[in-house]
Amino acid sequence: MEGSKPLLLVPIDHASLPWCFSASPPLDAPLITVSGAYPPAVGELCSTWCADGLPADSGWCRGGAAADSDTALVLLPEHLELRQQAGYWKTMHERVRARLAACEAEVAALQAKLKLRERQAFGRKSEKSSQRSEASKSSSAADAGTERRQRGQQRGRPQPTRRNYDHLPVTEEVLDIPAAEQQCPCCGLPWQAFPGTEDSELIEIEVRAYRRQYRRRRYRPTCQCGVQPGIITAPGPDKLLPRSRFGISVWVTVLLDKFAFARPTHRLLEDLRTQELDLAEGTLAEGLQRLVPLLTPLTAALVQQQRQEDQWHADETRWSVFVFVAGKVGHRWYLWVFRSATAVVFVLAPGRGHDVPEAHFGPDARGILIVDRYSAYKALPLVKAGGITLAFCWAHQRRDFLELANAWPLLQAWAQTWLEAIGNLYYRNAQRLEVQADPAAFAARDRELRHAVDTFAQRWQSELQQPDLHPAAAKALVSLREHWAGLTVFVDHPEVPMDNNAGERTIRDPAMGRKNYFGCGALWSVQLAATMFSLVATLRLWQINPRLWLTAYFQACAAHGGQVPAQPESFLPWNLTPEQRQAFRLDESDAAAGSVLDST
Repeated sequence: MEGSKPLLLVPIDHASLPWCFSASPPLDAPLITVSGAYPPAVGELCSTWCADGLPADSGWCRGGAAADSDTALVLLPEHLELRQQAGYWKTMHERVRARLAACEAEVAALQAKLKLRERQAFGRKSEKSSQRSEASKSSSAADAGTERRQRGQQRGRPQPTRRNYDHLPVTEEVLDIPAAEQQCPCCGLPWQAFPGTEDSELIEIEVRAYRRQYRRRRYRPTCQCGVQPGIITAPGPDKLLPRSRFGISVWVTVLLDKFAFARPTHRLLEDLRTQELDLAEGTLAEGLQRLVPLLTPLTAALVQQQRQEDQWHADETRWSVFVFVAGKVGHRWYLWVFRSATAVVFVLAPGRGHDVPEAHFGPDARGILIVDRYSAYKALPLVKAGGITLAFCWAHQRRDFLELANAWPLLQAWAQTWLEAIGNLYYRNAQRLEVQADPAAFAARDRELRHAVDTFAQRWQSELQQPDLHPAAAKALVSLREHWAGLTVFVDHPEVPMDNNAGERTIRDPAMGRKNYFGCGALWSVQLAATMFSLVATLRLWQINPRLWLTAYFQACAAHGGQVPAQPESFLPWNLTPEQRQAFRLDESDAAAGSVLDST
């Protein structure tokens, strides 16, 4: 071997010894005479080399035949040591390569996580694409004469209807020309009045605080019966909060400003000061605390209504409660929302465990619960017993592939194909729902949807069996496999939506309030927040004006001496008469504007 140390020639008497050499021995190699049997190391070396598969016709392996000279070539101990070292360094090299590959994979995973966190912290929150697809880009580039669609009113589309404000009260103002100018500037003759006026109008907003002063008349009886006091005074007005100077409109404004429009109360107070009304924060807090017992019975009625239904949305988000509670570490609580077809219930709880939805639904609930993939829902006893079926959200499953495309550039094209496949399922389901009234057309489109779902399932099953599948891609597909039964509930139940967007939209307003006023500072505030969030969301679900409804309910409380009315559940939307519902209904233009805002 070139560059190797001298070899050892050992004469032996055994003609059957295999000759295993890899190079010609040098002529000046030292010779050691061995009489009798050859050393054991020689046999081990020969057997090892033969096992390595050296060619039998190389001139050095005779296959047991004697060589021309009765000698055998054997490596010196230094060569044995070098051979051992070569094996050692080869092993170390493999270990380093494996370690390097692991480090590179870890670096790639950390870079992907960093991109995800940066996008979560600084990127756009909306999942809507702000750019056109590659297909639209290429088509626009090919057709340079095609102009991009302009924003606003489109040519050939109907004009939007003008809003009607005839329901607003009218304040008339007569505008006239000054008397000194009611004459001809040339001759000075006066003008003659012409019948009628030229009318126009402006919409104005006037918000003002005022004092309503009640003058209670007094009477003195003229008889001598003695059954009445000497002076009889007219009864005072009904008060929502006895011995309080503030009326119902003040408390309605405070409640809706915070819990319907997510504005901190201290900003409302600053706004009222600009209207020359200075309210003390302590007085306001005391009044809100006194309102809690008046609103609490309505929450129980909402819960009872939801337990009678069989389809719900559920979601949860963090909420801060700055109160020390025994057994509770920190200030993080959780705001849960449960939405059904007729009612919305918010629950503020210290924890995020399955005990919260379990207590809300009770032991006898039966139906379909539309949720994300949070494990607390899977741990519900009713789910394990089969009473409640979980329908998982496709929007969350789609988000896995979106995050994969943003975090792993190499997987972007692969993730895009899955996003298109999910979009196809949405499209097929929407096509099916459009023809529910036509059984024949519905059956045809139902078959198309089921075929698309089967194709989708066959694809993820096939790709999961690929040995070279990227770990990040495998993670997304494993999640798809684990939740497949819940993701396909909508196939057999067309009334079940494919996602939990309704629940997430419902919880968005409280989440915006959390950013503005951070949470609650007292336990009674926790109860008030959950109740008001529930009432406002339920009234919006029925398109009822919360200001009109809350005013009517507080008037009933005031009529009962500042106590809960005899039948508070009669004020809930499903118990209202058609006339009451129409009187409380939001204006159609207002409701349409609200729906547009909710969809953006």
